[in-house]
Amino acid sequence: MKVSQSVGRPVPGHGVAGFAQASGHRRQARDLLVFPMAFSYIKADRDQLFLMPADMREWLPEGHLAWFVLDVVARLDTRALHVAHPNDGAGRAAYDPDVMLALLIYAYCTGARSSRRIEQACHTDVAYRVICANQAPDHSTIARFRQAHDRFAQELFVGALALCAQAGLAKVGTVAIDGTKMAAYASMNANATLAQVQDEVAAMFADAAANDADEERMFGDRIGDELPDALADPRSRAARLDIAQRQLKAAKEAQVERVAKANDAADHAEAKARATGKKPQGRPPKDRAVARAQVALALAEAKAADRRRRAENNAAQRGYYKRATPDEYAIVRYARARLARVLAKAGKVAAHDLKPSQYGEPKVNLTDLDARVMKSRTGYLVGYNAQAAVNEAGVVLAAEVTQNPSDSTQLVPMLAALADNLAGAGSDEVVGTALFDAGYWSEANATAPGPDRLIGTANSRKLKEMAHAQGYRSGPAPEGARPIEAMEHRLCTKEGSDLYAKRSVIVEPVFGQHKEVRGFRRLSRRGLGAAEGEWKLINTTHNLLKLFRSTPSPILSPS
Repeated sequence: MKVSQSVGRPVPGHGVAGFAQASGHRRQARDLLVFPMAFSYIKADRDQLFLMPADMREWLPEGHLAWFVLDVVARLDTRALHVAHPNDGAGRAAYDPDVMLALLIYAYCTGARSSRRIEQACHTDVAYRVICANQAPDHSTIARFRQAHDRFAQELFVGALALCAQAGLAKVGTVAIDGTKMAAYASMNANATLAQVQDEVAAMFADAAANDADEERMFGDRIGDELPDALADPRSRAARLDIAQRQLKAAKEAQVERVAKANDAADHAEAKARATGKKPQGRPPKDRAVARAQVALALAEAKAADRRRRAENNAAQRGYYKRATPDEYAIVRYARARLARVLAKAGKVAAHDLKPSQYGEPKVNLTDLDARVMKSRTGYLVGYNAQAAVNEAGVVLAAEVTQNPSDSTQLVPMLAALADNLAGAGSDEVVGTALFDAGYWSEANATAPGPDRLIGTANSRKLKEMAHAQGYRSGPAPEGARPIEAMEHRLCTKEGSDLYAKRSVIVEPVFGQHKEVRGFRRLSRRGLGAAEGEWKLINTTHNLLKLFRSTPSPILSPS
């Protein structure tokens, strides 16, 4: 096909487009435009030798996140990490804690928590290699560093918050506080009551006692791994080994003799047959063994095929090959079986008239002793209640973890943590209004000392319906109104309604970033202290990402 280099269209009368035009299919011809193509390819020569630049600052662009993380770590106070490494004794050199901290921060910023995944990235990812100065800590070193410095997580969080305050991102005019359920690194099946744990421990001790009794009956005063009496004495052992060797040698010689006799008999029979002009009968002994094996294999295959045919015939006679109806689908059968179990359980509860208090038998998770069963939007899980206080810039000002699934007990602790973190970050900001959803409502929380607050007395939809039905109110609450009446009055005012509407758009996106974007749906550490340290690290990296994206240019450039 000829191509017009000026307009990039095929010349009429040539090729497919020309044929289409000749046939009257002008629309098809317009759809078959042929654009100019390159005259050659860029050769991918993987045998080409390269001299990588010695300056690692040329490996990444200036605005890369890795440079930002390195500069942040350089500005943080990391003296607490160096206490365990005086560097004045003998032994193998350790990795620089600043390097390990930068590696951990960058990994969490990019959503990597697995120590093995981080180790692999130190070999293959350029950004990780720059952070580690072309070193590659193994996964055990990374995991031990993360475990050993849980207490430093609070200092790290406050230090990152101080950097955000310097950039003007820690404004606290309006702060929204909420909690989310974070799954623990444990299974729901590992939950057990005290009675179940005691029964399991008693069964373990009974099993151990039974094993001890059996071994005592079998071995008596002996351990059980002693040699038999005939082999215990070195002299008798040597004699028995000598006898065994002679017997083995005699057996081998007999076997060789039998094979030789069989071969001689076969050769004699073949020579006799050839002398008389007859065709030799049979095959050499070696081929006979192969033939027997082939017969056995063929017989096994025939039997298997016969079993398959019989099974197919039986299935056809019983109607198994008929198309299954929806009622016969496995998923329907399983759902109906589960419904039957639920109905049976409900009938049992109704029959025994169990009291609600009997359902609250405490349980403990044998994998994570500090985790608790909590209800989330997707069902029940074993985990923790993770709290966060967020300002309008999306910066997390306080992050705490509790075992209590109820949010109502966390209002006062979160306000105290918020004040402590702002003071530690050197910020003189004063909280204007704190926003809470209905899970935090109680008269004690509404009247507790602290900053001004708006606490939902119902969910947002009901509050809007109340405001539309009764009309927006104005002015202060009536004198003598109860705390809940005063709060509802304020929420139904135009100013209060608009202010409370900011709660969901301030704090909910942070949880969405944690869980949906970076994949932090489950805490990988076990124990309340470890879970709190990881939650603070997750929110610290969130704040650093906010600072990185809001800064016109990175704090550190590789120049």
